[in-house]
Amino acid sequence: MSYDAIGRRYAQAIFEIGKEEGNPLALADQIEAFATAYGSSDELGSVLENPLVPNSTREAIVTDLAQRLGAGQTTQKALRVITQRRRLRALGDVARHLRRLCDEDANVVRAEVESAAPLSDGYLTKLKTELERATGKKVTLTHKVDPALIGGVITRIGDRVLDGSLRYRLAALREAALSN
Repeated sequence: MSYDAIGRRYAQAIFEIGKEEGNPLALADQIEAFATAYGSSDELGSVLENPLVPNSTREAIVTDLAQRLGAGQTTQKALRVITQRRRLRALGDVARHLRRLCDEDANVVRAEVESAAPLSDGYLTKLKTELERATGKKVTLTHKVDPALIGGVITRIGDRVLDGSLRYRLAALREAALSN
């Protein structure tokens, strides 16, 4: 079952509360931390999703974990509502949509650069500057190394992909040769 639409609605509500309180980014960080903890523990998921576990116990577990992670009162309230409504499975989508809303609000776009070998800081800085110029937004750049690319770079910005990898070029060349 897809929880994307549910995640989007909860994220929008949490974002609006965060805007009113002046801290949507802190809320996003806290929700993301809780979602990561929840998603990485099968045991926690089993307990919190078990219909035989009383709501009061479920809420106490969520509140305790949120406090241990340093979540504020607003985040704890949001997590309790999500728990009461049995929407914890949507938490990853809530975190993702909440991060996207915060980025849009701050005029930030996230870009991912994948290369066959590590790229120099100078190259990454130049690439970031060019992406900021092209998008008109502040760019948060992450870099991953994937030796399977053979050479070149793949850049992802939102749903746009710029594939300048040697792997892609070889695949295109092979396809062209087979079609002739």
